[in-house]
Amino acid sequence: QVQLVESGGGLVQAGDSLRLSCAASGRTFSISVMGWFRQAPGKEREFVAAISRDGGTTAYTDSVKGRFTISRDNAKNTVYLLMNSLKPEDTAVYYCAADTEVRWVEIMESQKYDDWGQGTQVTVSS
Repeated sequence: QVQLVESGGGLVQAGDSLRLSCAASGRTFSISVMGWFRQAPGKEREFVAAISRDGGTTAYTDSVKGRFTISRDNAKNTVYLLMNSLKPEDTAVYYCAADTEVRWVEIMESQKYDDWGQGTQVTVSS
C-alpha cells in the first residue's frame, strides 16, 4: 500500500503559477507511474499529467501542454506539478495517483490507479 499526500494548492489569479507536491510513503519502491488528475465541480475526474518511473517519459492532456510540467524526485518519493499561466478553467481539486502496474497506454484511465491522495484545491480567479 502507498500513501499519497498532496500540498501546494491555493487561490491565485489568472496568469499566476503554483507548484503542487505529492509525497508518497509506504511501499514506495513498488511505484511505477505517477499521475495528476483533477475534478471540477459537476464534472468527472480528468487526467492532467503522468510520469514514468525514471522520470524520462511524461504525458499531458492537451489543455495543459506548454503550461504544466510534471516531475519526480525518487530520492524524496515526491512528484511535482508546476502550473504556469493558470486559467480560471484550471480550477479544480487536484489529485495525485500512483500505481505499480498501470501500462503507459492506460495512464489516462483513473480506474487503473490503485493509490490516491486526498486532493488539494486549486482556484484561479479571473
